[in-house]
Amino acid sequence: MGEFERWETRYSVPDYIFGKAPNYYLEACKSLLPKSGKVLTIADGEGRNGVWLAQQGLDVLSVDFSPAGQAKAKQLAKEQGVNVQFELADVHTWAYPNAAFDVVAEIFTQFSDPGDRALKWAGMRKALKSGGLLIVQGYTPKQLDYGTGGPKQLDHLYTREMLEEEFADFHDMKFVEEELEMHEGTGHGGMSAVIGMTAYK
Repeated sequence: MGEFERWETRYSVPDYIFGKAPNYYLEACKSLLPKSGKVLTIADGEGRNGVWLAQQGLDVLSVDFSPAGQAKAKQLAKEQGVNVQFELADVHTWAYPNAAFDVVAEIFTQFSDPGDRALKWAGMRKALKSGGLLIVQGYTPKQLDYGTGGPKQLDHLYTREMLEEEFADFHDMKFVEEELEMHEGTGHGGMSAVIGMTAYK
């Protein structure tokens, strides 16, 4: 089964597999968000993060390749009474606009192999305005010991060194590396090893 079929199948259940609440790390970055501006959410799935960002008064574009996931994201936006723009696209091949966003958020999108990840990260960098905020969270290699979510391939996981190297031209880079109990729907549950990064272009 390919990635597209896998995610379509996962999202085709009635429940929101990662819950309806935003990712805890993204929520913890609330004080860093601008009061207004445009946000790009990468592989936003069922929309929990994009919807929450719209609730903060931001103009959100939520991109994902799964029609099933995006249908649920649209439903969630409607439920919460917020306006979110949606684009059905593969984040590896999407035509990222140049310097169009004040914030780019990439939360647990670790289905990319190294080649695809390079394309995705190049696109994210391109889309962020100068001075814009990048927010990333993902699992670290230690997550393979826990097996409570995320990819099984080592080269899909994030390390501080990888992020520092990839975004070396960014400034005010801050990392949070932690092992904690996560409870985000049925998709993320139990002890987890994660890394979060905020940085400015």
